[in-house]
Amino acid sequence: MSRTIRIGTRDSELALWQANTVKDQLQSLGHKVTLVPVKSTGDLVLDKPLYELGITGVFTKTLDIAMLNGDIDIAVHSMKDVPTALPKGIVQAAVLKRANYMDILAFKDNEEFLGSPEGVIATGSLRRKAQWLNRYPTHTVVDLRGNVNSRLEKLQNNDWNGAIFAAAGLQRIGLEPKNTIGLTWMVPAPAQGAIMVVAMEHDEEIREICAELNHKETELCTKIERDFLRELEGGCSAPIGALAYIDKEETVNFKGVLLTVDGSKKLEATLTAPVGKHDRLGIDAANSILSRGGKRLMNELQGADLKTNIFSTKKLTEEQLQRFNISLKVDSEDFIKISPNRISPLILKKELKNVVFTSKNAVESLLTNISAAELQFENIYCVGRKTRRFIQKRIGKVAHFENNAADLAKYLVEYLEGTEVTYFHGNLSLEELPSVLEENNITVNKVEAYRTKLSSKAIDESAEGIIFCSPSAIESYLLKNKPHSIAYCIGETTANEARKHFNEVKVARIPDMESVIELVNEDYKEK
Repeated sequence: MSRTIRIGTRDSELALWQANTVKDQLQSLGHKVTLVPVKSTGDLVLDKPLYELGITGVFTKTLDIAMLNGDIDIAVHSMKDVPTALPKGIVQAAVLKRANYMDILAFKDNEEFLGSPEGVIATGSLRRKAQWLNRYPTHTVVDLRGNVNSRLEKLQNNDWNGAIFAAAGLQRIGLEPKNTIGLTWMVPAPAQGAIMVVAMEHDEEIREICAELNHKETELCTKIERDFLRELEGGCSAPIGALAYIDKEETVNFKGVLLTVDGSKKLEATLTAPVGKHDRLGIDAANSILSRGGKRLMNELQGADLKTNIFSTKKLTEEQLQRFNISLKVDSEDFIKISPNRISPLILKKELKNVVFTSKNAVESLLTNISAAELQFENIYCVGRKTRRFIQKRIGKVAHFENNAADLAKYLVEYLEGTEVTYFHGNLSLEELPSVLEENNITVNKVEAYRTKLSSKAIDESAEGIIFCSPSAIESYLLKNKPHSIAYCIGETTANEARKHFNEVKVARIPDMESVIELVNEDYKEK
């Protein structure tokens, strides 16, 4: 071939090393090659906006533009930096044999900090940060950017314990420090350690030449990893790791992970398939993660600026969050704080014939004062299924329960054994139950088991629905918010309070959070 192949490259030491590697391999095959360092996009003019061409990669954009302008024939990239969707007209022409795909920790003094609750690690990668914090949650991770040389220099000049690098990057330019540890537990970035060559789709001659450099096994494994990344729709903004390799039995092994930035949540998938039946490995692994909470996690990562549809005034568990329709953005915070009161042992250690609880909070507060074995309760009555389950698990049998205080009061008036009850309650509990009992000549011995502190905050007015689990939560909410939304209530007692303020109030079929979530999902079924 008489044509000289122009290789575009960035001018960093690592980028030049990679470009020279491709240059050497092409020259060994008898081709004429020249390097074309490309510094910036400022002088390159296109007749179409970048977004129309699908140009998104921070580290590849300059070379993409140069290629589309016809200034270079091929470009060489660290494959992990290349977006899964290439710009229109540009295609993958070759993947070189993969180098070390591992992440390594370069540390300054010693490794003792790894066993300590305190440690400071530097990295500019969200993936590395998330996995480090997942393993060492009490450590601090600081931001570290720049080329490999400047990052190593910053490590020496700052009071950090260590910094994380791609092993291949340090090894390629001969800068691997003496004190390093291979992070075998850390899942690398998709295609880490691999070099990709791209060319114009219409340039068949160049593509045929580049095909001679292609390493089939690396191409196969990196495709699976990038399929996983693409299916999750993640990029630099999401902590995603993926690794595929082929063992001696010709089996493709794959592991993929998705985490929150703070490392507190981690979802992973591990799959295998024989070579030849491996095509969907990355896609199937991604779908497995998405079906187990990955969709919501990705929404949290990528949709932080989206408006909140539903806000719960009781902090939701991860399991409860997973129950909401994936189209919803849900936020939550405790609008009431509970603190148990000290209850006199003289009350708790005597035999009590009839005991009434209208909330789980009262039961929990009671048990901070005395062990269940010391209680001498003959008949226990309560409001709510969850309260009943908790009592039966921690104390003993419940004689009777109702879904709301009014119905329990009616039951006790008719069926109570005796004419006296001991009522454990909170400082803001409604007077409905004791009032009904006292009107019917039943003596109510009130014991304040806990205090409720209102802990309100202003929420975004875009929230379309507010979840309430108690009248106190409504009182707290109204301190800093207007009742412009739909009130989703856990039971009739809470709903009755909500109706005093909200135009639209909906009540769960069963008084528990799962039923409230079903109620919300029903409203958003068509949205």
